[in-house]
Amino acid sequence: MERGKNFVGGEWKPSVSSVTFQDVNPADIRDVIGEFPDSVRDDAKEAIDAAKDALKKWEDLPAPQRGRILLRASYILEREKEDLVTLLTREEGKTIAESELEVVRAIEILRFFAGLSYRLKGETIPSAFQNTLIFTIREPMGVASIITPWNFPIAIPAWKIAPALITGNTVVFKPSPLTPLIAQRLVEAFEKAGIPKGVLNLVHGDVEVGREMVTNKNVDVVSFTGSYETGSEIRRNCVKVDKMMRYQLEMGGKNPLIVMADADIGKAIEIAVKGAFGLTGQACTATSRILVEEEIYDVFLRRFIEATSKIRVGNSLKDRDVDMGPAVSRQQLEKDLKYIEIGKEEGAKLMLGGRRIEEGELKYGFFIQPTVFTEVSKDMKVAKDEIFGPIVCLMRFKGIEEAIDIANSVDYGLTAGICTVNLHNVMEFIREIEVGVVKVNQPTIGLELQVPFGGYKKSSSATFKEQGETAIEIFTKIKSVYISS
Repeated sequence: MERGKNFVGGEWKPSVSSVTFQDVNPADIRDVIGEFPDSVRDDAKEAIDAAKDALKKWEDLPAPQRGRILLRASYILEREKEDLVTLLTREEGKTIAESELEVVRAIEILRFFAGLSYRLKGETIPSAFQNTLIFTIREPMGVASIITPWNFPIAIPAWKIAPALITGNTVVFKPSPLTPLIAQRLVEAFEKAGIPKGVLNLVHGDVEVGREMVTNKNVDVVSFTGSYETGSEIRRNCVKVDKMMRYQLEMGGKNPLIVMADADIGKAIEIAVKGAFGLTGQACTATSRILVEEEIYDVFLRRFIEATSKIRVGNSLKDRDVDMGPAVSRQQLEKDLKYIEIGKEEGAKLMLGGRRIEEGELKYGFFIQPTVFTEVSKDMKVAKDEIFGPIVCLMRFKGIEEAIDIANSVDYGLTAGICTVNLHNVMEFIREIEVGVVKVNQPTIGLELQVPFGGYKKSSSATFKEQGETAIEIFTKIKSVYISS
């Protein structure tokens, strides 16, 4: 069993607290993966101080040299890919295929930002006066607090840590207590790649550590992905700090897929099933509402139920042919089951699934059936709240205007999709939908790493985007320089 430690100032060390937590396989709770320190504020303070001390030397290192460290870390992850894929499936519950995609994504993210190190440029600006040169340069913000969730426990840390490091910031990183080991492996790759002491620090733990990381006056920027409730608390704490601390918050979604009557139904079914039940529905971009035009609703529903009923649920470490893994934890499973009961109480019709799977070996895991509700109105909780599980609501509409009205009726605005061959529908959808990511004839899940990512409304803080070249914006400040002869 793995005995996890914090990584502070270039050293692996225990927490000042003796309290620990266990890391358990959600597909089989008999499999205890490791034990990790439930760290306290003093651990976070030590890590922040180490990051502060390392900042000047790291900032002064030319960006291409910082990039070489990211590149070496990517090669280390690539050599260890098979072990990382197995670990990710064991720790989070993803299928082997889903885990492989995520590990490869993390590798490619490091390479993308390593390449960007040669292009961290400012700009020259024409002056209104003779003999005057004006240009801008980018400088790092300083110490960055990175707080990440369990659902993409190596990719999300990679797409936050890489731009922070490449732009000259130092990092304190807190992963989710549900997936601590894969996060530790990422930090180990950086250590093997030769990252200087104190530049990247890892602190295991939960709320206490996180609160120190967003209230400590030596922290200059916070990047968080997780629930709206936690993100809102982080925003309030950042504002209270007696300095202008930057923050970036990604906080979930209630993503619709609109299926127009002119759509290729076979393709739309495929897109809907993948978006709703891929990753066990545990993605902020997952499809949780499927809006189907009246003319094709009955046909779509029948074929969607047929396709969903064929999804194989199980432990991918024992059967690589399964399509869907477990909920990540008992708490998440109970939340899923609670919302199924809420849906039934509200009057939604349970068409498929709706219960925990406890047959055979699956009784040792947090498995749940893919679940489909119909006869759902937009004011029901199952149609408004982010559930974060394999539970989808089918809703009818007449015309693109009503579809967009239903789609926009929730507090979230992360991703939205439409299946249609009508260009007018596409353009109106793009123009009127209140989300940060629009997908046309594609699943709502699935993002390319070179493209800006972030949502509207309660999905994001509306401050800075993640991913792509835009990701460096939150981690840099712009200095304008005037030179006259």
